[in-house]
Amino acid sequence: MGAGQFAPSLKSGGVSGAGMGSSATSGEAKCVFCDIVARRSPAWIVNEDESTMAFLDIFPFTRGHLLVIPKRHGARLTDIPFDDQMALIRSLDEICRRVERRLTPHYNISLNTGANAGQIVMHVHFHVIPRYGVGNPFRATSRAPLTDPDARAVVAELAAP
Repeated sequence: MGAGQFAPSLKSGGVSGAGMGSSATSGEAKCVFCDIVARRSPAWIVNEDESTMAFLDIFPFTRGHLLVIPKRHGARLTDIPFDDQMALIRSLDEICRRVERRLTPHYNISLNTGANAGQIVMHVHFHVIPRYGVGNPFRATSRAPLTDPDARAVVAELAAP
């Protein structure tokens, strides 16, 4: 699988099906996460269900840095319906358990809400950032982009239970 291609969704076995997609209308800003859900933008998908998706961050702080999102668009956790919030937490739990079993028992979970809190993509998402005993990865320096070989290896390690 080369750059710009989708990793298979490990739950569905492929990349078919666009899920719920964006609720954005024609006057709203384009959302890259809604584009990933709709399969208009590439992503290294690790997990997907009816309401949520987890994929690798393309500028990871550490190896295996994941994003867990609801398929329904909302900038903040409080912008999405309660059932979607609960589905998001269930997916977050599943991803954390996979990280613990397959990468490291040490990780950070982060939810940045609003630009002043560091949110860059205005679609609610949790970061799961594995930690490997190295110094603080949250420094102001630039982060290296995710490479295809590393993405393939991490996706394989985090394959379905």
